[in-house]
Amino acid sequence: MAVQFKVPKSPTKSIEAMEDFKGADFTSASSNIDNRRSPNCQNLIRDVPGKVRKSLGWHTIATYNENDEKKAINGVFYLVEDDTPIVHCGTKLYYGDTLIYSSMNDAISSAYLFGETLYIMDGANYLMYSQTRSGDVITHHVDDVCSKAYIPTVTISKNPDGGGTSYEDLNLLQAGFTEQFIVDSAHSTAKIFQLSFKPLDVTTVKAQILNAQGEWVDKTESTDFTVDRTNGKVTFNTAPGTTPLTGEDNVKITAYRTVAGYADKIKKCSVGILYGIKGGKDRLFVSGNPDFINYDWHSEQYNLTYFCDTSYARLGSDTSKIVGYTIIANSLATHKDEVEREQNIIMRAGQLDKDNKEVFPITNAIQGAGAIAKHSFGYMQTEPLFLTREGVFAVTAQDVTGEKYSQSRSFYINGKLLDEPNLEDAYACVYDDNYWLCVNGVAYILDGLQPNVTVKDAPYSTRQYAGFYRTNIPANIMWTRKHELYFGTHDGRLCKFYTDKESPGSYNDDGEPIVAIWESTDIDGELFYKNKTLRYIAVRVDSAIRTSMSLYVLNRGFWEFVKYDNAFARYLMFSQIRFSRFSFSCDKTQKIFKTKLRIKKVDKFRLRIINDELNEPFGINNIGLEFVENGYYKG
Repeated sequence: MAVQFKVPKSPTKSIEAMEDFKGADFTSASSNIDNRRSPNCQNLIRDVPGKVRKSLGWHTIATYNENDEKKAINGVFYLVEDDTPIVHCGTKLYYGDTLIYSSMNDAISSAYLFGETLYIMDGANYLMYSQTRSGDVITHHVDDVCSKAYIPTVTISKNPDGGGTSYEDLNLLQAGFTEQFIVDSAHSTAKIFQLSFKPLDVTTVKAQILNAQGEWVDKTESTDFTVDRTNGKVTFNTAPGTTPLTGEDNVKITAYRTVAGYADKIKKCSVGILYGIKGGKDRLFVSGNPDFINYDWHSEQYNLTYFCDTSYARLGSDTSKIVGYTIIANSLATHKDEVEREQNIIMRAGQLDKDNKEVFPITNAIQGAGAIAKHSFGYMQTEPLFLTREGVFAVTAQDVTGEKYSQSRSFYINGKLLDEPNLEDAYACVYDDNYWLCVNGVAYILDGLQPNVTVKDAPYSTRQYAGFYRTNIPANIMWTRKHELYFGTHDGRLCKFYTDKESPGSYNDDGEPIVAIWESTDIDGELFYKNKTLRYIAVRVDSAIRTSMSLYVLNRGFWEFVKYDNAFARYLMFSQIRFSRFSFSCDKTQKIFKTKLRIKKVDKFRLRIINDELNEPFGINNIGLEFVENGYYKG
């Protein structure tokens, strides 16, 4: 049976309407052509559902370039209720514009605020920052955590010649250890006390003796006792004697023994997260040490200076590194890189063991794409996102049960994103329900308020986010503060995005124009093989104190300029008068840009709308056009 086509009579008048805009589509997937998305959407972002507007611009608020050295902004942090930034630039650390430390690692850093202390990791150092105030005078304290780290009591109830009960584990960050001895009647004359570790460092050994009043009395090395560091022995000049309190330890000795590489296990880490039982943020988990790529360590509860030498995990293949962490439904998800081909998201949950000690056993492992950028992790509401070689992926709560893989979320921007070099250096930030992924001076933005149904080209997903593309974002890092968006550049500048949508002064990038572009998909009418003659175009845009628009049409592969107008959508405001573009209109409602034209006998065409003027807002609400289909296209 022959297949019959219904061919309309010629000529046929067609009307194309575009509205309810959904952002960019860089996929070039013909099965998903949708005139609500643009194959060339630049510097436009969602405003309200159905409308796109020109992105707000940014400006430099501070510069950190001592002696004209253009060093990168590697981190910006804050203490509670203190709006003065703590800035890591190059190898220096500043409080506002005050230099407070000069031996940082020149790499992106991270910080964890715990109480009134900020713990900073930069891949080579583990520092703690705090401050004291006296009136208007602030004293800054920046210390290597090792110098302030907790000294564990490793043994209690120990006899002078050995034995005892293990109490706490050694601290990787601390050479010091304490042992407590109980002197019974059998050892009442003992002067020599054997320590558990040897040889000892040259650091002065400390000792205390319990008196009859239950008070610890300090004793001094070389005066009250001597130390055999080679053999780990402390010899008192006078025997301490039996304990004055039955059952209580009466000798306490603190000595020091440095183990090569112990502290570096933590100091060389570059990623971390606060996590604990039931999702409590009371311990610090760290990883990213290039010498132990599939290891991580965790601190003790409420003490970020104490990392036991036994509190570590070896996760997955030795050839696959840990890239970062997220928290999903009170479980800790550890993300491994793309080398781990099978189960690269490892789930752990905190619980108490039979000795009432907190442990973090593996509860599940999820298969999916491996993470590639350690600073790409961010939460879109409760959904964690991260960058892989296949795009931005998410892990949902259902994945904790192993019922699903990790899921793709960036289908519409992958066509451009995945061609970017150095994706491992991408940096993410979530702001205003948008996931910003910055790399190579641009930002790829996923809109959390516009999740769309799954497209058949992306089978491992339940939905996709609308995407936008922002140019001229020279960000090395990005952060938010009090619902404002900031970034730090590779050349030592702190930059802040404007927030006032109504002000023309908000629409520039550090004094440079923002080039906003919306391009339509190919428009080929009801029958792709018919001639089209384009006759009329209308664009409804937002009115503004000053705004303008240029229109182009793609005709047989070449862009033809159609019309420029800088007055149709303006309204009068005396404080913003520019006589070269003066308007008497007081109407602030949306305006229609319209024009007649004649593009003849083409099989398809595109529209391109541009606003590239300095300090001009711009928003597109609808696009409409009329054309006639008449005759067969002959090429």
